[in-house]
Amino acid sequence: MAATAALAAPTCFQTSPAEYRHWTLSTDGDIATLLMHVQLEEGEGDHYELKLNSYDLGVDIELNDAIQRLRFEHPEVRTVVVTGGLDRVFCAGANIIMLRTSSHAFKVNFCKYTNETRLAIEDASQHSNKRFLAALNGTASGGGYELAIACDEILLVDDRNSAVSYPEVPLLGVLPGTGGLTRITDKRKLRRDRCDVFSTVAEGIKGKRALKWGLIDALAPLSQWDEKVAEMARRMADELPEGASDGVQLEKIERTGDDDNWNYQYVSCAINSAARTAELTITAPDSCPADADGARSEASSWWILRAMRELDEALLNLRINRLDVGLVLLRAKGSAETVQTTDALLAEDGNWFIEETRHFVRRTLKRIDNSAKSFYAVADEGTCFTGTFLEIALAADRIYLLNDPDFPVEMGVSAVNAGLYPMANGISRLDTRFLGTPEAVPAILEHAGKQLDAETADELGLATFAPDELDWEDELRLAIEERASFSPDALTGMESNLRFAGPETMETKIFGRLSAWQNWIFQRPNAAGERGALQCYGTPNSPEFNYDRT
Repeated sequence: MAATAALAAPTCFQTSPAEYRHWTLSTDGDIATLLMHVQLEEGEGDHYELKLNSYDLGVDIELNDAIQRLRFEHPEVRTVVVTGGLDRVFCAGANIIMLRTSSHAFKVNFCKYTNETRLAIEDASQHSNKRFLAALNGTASGGGYELAIACDEILLVDDRNSAVSYPEVPLLGVLPGTGGLTRITDKRKLRRDRCDVFSTVAEGIKGKRALKWGLIDALAPLSQWDEKVAEMARRMADELPEGASDGVQLEKIERTGDDDNWNYQYVSCAINSAARTAELTITAPDSCPADADGARSEASSWWILRAMRELDEALLNLRINRLDVGLVLLRAKGSAETVQTTDALLAEDGNWFIEETRHFVRRTLKRIDNSAKSFYAVADEGTCFTGTFLEIALAADRIYLLNDPDFPVEMGVSAVNAGLYPMANGISRLDTRFLGTPEAVPAILEHAGKQLDAETADELGLATFAPDELDWEDELRLAIEERASFSPDALTGMESNLRFAGPETMETKIFGRLSAWQNWIFQRPNAAGERGALQCYGTPNSPEFNYDRT
């Protein structure tokens, strides 16, 4: 089913370099280039043109794929040069006609996805021995500059014309929605007054002033452009240790079934359209490699990497293609021994493939945290919420645990639950769950490597409710029906407020502000009304504002 008027068919989140329409990924030793050359007529929708390297969801899906492939397939790459393939323009940001004609839900989910992609760049810089150079061969506006500041360094061509800008406030009546305002203050740490000016000057800031204000890191005249890009890329690469040389090719993820039943190798999703629910199940196999060499030999078929890639795609499809689903029931099945064995591997350092897989698991778990869906973990007969799978349950809004002595239900703890997968707030899900009773965390971690019966798991605080076999079905059914009856808007706001307790970070600010700012501002008449700035952009009409401050 189509998510919005802007998209003619369900969005596909799988691609590969051979299928890219808008990017070219090339490597030369330890330096890679991501060339952005957005094809005018090849947007996800058929009623807008992707002018001036503006982007839609399809462009960002390719970028996300390229980042993942650089991490897994090209561990030897130390510097990634992100640059534009058009004359005098790097990227004009998100396509305005696409945004204007999209549903509100799609706009916010689009901003969320592009945020996650830019955070993936920063995550690769932090964890994957890579640095990113934004080589701005022309003007970078809005989301184009937001892409640039996700990189480690920014080089701007000095041609007296090219600028960096955030034109959203003066031209569109909205905000730089991909973490733009947060990154110039919290990441670049620019002065507040200069940020204020920059964010209200539609034409942006050029050349020497952009350099002086810290909006870019270097300038190069057009006559020396290629040499300067090469020089900076080489210097950035040399500042890092050499990477591995044995990359892993990411195989395509196959899915069977129909619109309401998705079946992968380790993940399945059954959708009940009438109830507005989905049952998302992940299953561990009966056996698995016991050491790093065995895992590496299986490459992208290693079950945990494959399963998490499948889970990641299922979550994205639920977000974008199934807006009707409000509540996702999370289940885990299979061998707890397999999960415990795999977790012991994931907790080890020293093998780049193991570490990279661990980082991918962490990013996939964050997709749950950031999704505008309610999540209930359901632990009943045959459940396997153990270790990494326990993290899935801890990411849920509630955990329902069956306490039935006739059909023993177990949950398990492993080393990964001690903080191997920190949330956006920088701490573990256990630490976040027990902020008010931190002594509960070491009491739980004492059981690492073990399985816990339902009564013990409940006593340790791992369940929200643990009904017995007599009350189980009715209590779970009523909880599901109640959740489905609530306002989805109120639930999204409530969940976003509750999920990120604890320390504030740039990442929590980005997603917290996205949920609040964009959910509100994208709906306001000053932006989205008949004479709002977003509606009038590109037309002969001038926007008409209600100037009451709220």
